[in-house]
Amino acid sequence: MKAKRQRTALLFLLPAVVLLLCFMIYPLGKTIYYSFTAWYNFSAVQTFIGLENYKDLIRDPVVKTALRNTAILMAGVLLFQIGFALILAILVDGVRHCFKFFRTIYFFPIVISATAIGLMFTLIYKYEYGLLNYFITLFGGEKQVWINEKTSIYLALIPVVWQYVGFYFVIFLTGISNISSDIYESAMLDGIRPVQKAVYITVPMLRSVLTSSIVLVVSGCFKVFDIIFMVTNGGPLDSSQLLSTYMYQKAFARGNGGYASSIAIVMIVLGVAVTSVLRKMLQGGEEDA
Repeated sequence: MKAKRQRTALLFLLPAVVLLLCFMIYPLGKTIYYSFTAWYNFSAVQTFIGLENYKDLIRDPVVKTALRNTAILMAGVLLFQIGFALILAILVDGVRHCFKFFRTIYFFPIVISATAIGLMFTLIYKYEYGLLNYFITLFGGEKQVWINEKTSIYLALIPVVWQYVGFYFVIFLTGISNISSDIYESAMLDGIRPVQKAVYITVPMLRSVLTSSIVLVVSGCFKVFDIIFMVTNGGPLDSSQLLSTYMYQKAFARGNGGYASSIAIVMIVLGVAVTSVLRKMLQGGEEDA
């Protein structure tokens, strides 16, 4: 009977295992192999060159720029995406009327395609007919070139943050709703103020939710592509490149599949390493608390 249940379980697991092997394990293995080869224009010929792609990657100044931009992106999403979402959730939780309206409005950007959001912000930043320059000229000012080498990554960060604030807002709002009302009532009887209530009760009670959200946003930074691609395409002069956009350009615009594969492997390794270290640090903090 036990063997029969095991065979049945394996039968139901088989489709998932096949899909995992075909669409995850096999492509990952091929990517690792391609990263050790000279492979151009997706030809049938790959020449094994060992670690040359990785050596070139270490010397590549664009990779250094991409890593710096990824660090800026991480800092931005942690500070603004998580910060704004938490503040909005605390504020909306105290609203008695139009609760569902605010929840819908703040969550709305997440249902919009990232490509559409990128296109929208591209039109906002345009020099000739952009929305920002329209308002500047409307009030008598001069048009500005918004996307340049110094500002590109920061301006591309704005739509990335804006899109997912609503997602984490809903997560935090759900976490706040699970906090026992008895705790708040006892604190109110002691004369606690709203700011103290948020700092000393709400935020500490959301610690596990905050931990999961921080891990999600940090790991998500390595997957950001579409908005950056639409707003800046990694420019100008590679100033807003991320590893994802640089990998795409190397593979499809410059036809260097081997080098692009090495960038992909570095992305995976960095993503797993940073996420693991961050999770261990945060969970360690929880245990100490």
